[in-house]
Amino acid sequence: MAEPEKKIETPAAGGSGRTWTPTESAKKKATTFRWIAAALWVVAIAAEAVAIFWLLRQREFIGEDGVLVRDPETGLLQEQGVTAQFPQWALITLIVLLVVIAALSITGSFLWKKANRLDPAEKSDTVRFFVQNQLGAIIAVIAFLPLVILIFLNKDMDKGQKTTAGIIGVILAIGAVALGIDYDPPSVEQYTADQSTVIQLLGQDEVVWVDGGAVYHVCDSVSDIQTGSEKRTGTTAEAVEAGKIRLTLKFASELRACGLAVPENADEITDALRAIQDGQVDTLLPAPVWADPADAPIEVEDAATDESD
Repeated sequence: MAEPEKKIETPAAGGSGRTWTPTESAKKKATTFRWIAAALWVVAIAAEAVAIFWLLRQREFIGEDGVLVRDPETGLLQEQGVTAQFPQWALITLIVLLVVIAALSITGSFLWKKANRLDPAEKSDTVRFFVQNQLGAIIAVIAFLPLVILIFLNKDMDKGQKTTAGIIGVILAIGAVALGIDYDPPSVEQYTADQSTVIQLLGQDEVVWVDGGAVYHVCDSVSDIQTGSEKRTGTTAEAVEAGKIRLTLKFASELRACGLAVPENADEITDALRAIQDGQVDTLLPAPVWADPADAPIEVEDAATDESD
């Protein structure tokens, strides 16, 4: 009898077999995080509006026993001997508002980035990928830039008040923008490459991780997960939901430790995965090359390409 042909298993719980997709629960979590982040950002911008349209307009007058005089250039009456100044209570309130805006902006950014790790954008969609991953920094600019500019342009603040509020505003703005930037955003392409590698190495979309780790592994006998924590098994999508955002790059040594076949081009696969995880998603992911074809846990044929005349 002929040996039955090994076929591709469709990845369960969030894998389509071609493009990585999050689990339903991960998608719900991401949506919740995004709604909370959006609410925090709305409050931050509302606080900015209060500061601009109410707080910065506060003033108290010194020398209210001045006299009315007529400006010969405009013909308008004005009080002479009366000085307007920005009240100290308003300065303190302004500083408190700046801190509150920063806290709301930064908290929203952390939640938004957490959502993006659960449900990332495709890097091939350039505009959406940039906006979705850097929205926290964009919101921080919106929440601070107009207010900081108006602080420095305020005519009723004295030099000391303007310097104090302005410097605090600039420092908080820089901090909020810096913490809002996602310096290493994940992508669907990155997750798909890891999933494809796992399936080709193991024959199915099944990996192992522990709660305290940062990556997922190809088997449960490796030293990195002998930590005493409970070992968890699931799909790559379930591992991402648990906070493990990539496949370990030490998969070759892990396969050896577990007595599994190691592809001859493991180093090439590792280099490709590293490049893809670094954002070079157009990198070709090599197919595993096995010393003995019988070692291949799964047979995957190249997709047919349309040839144009």
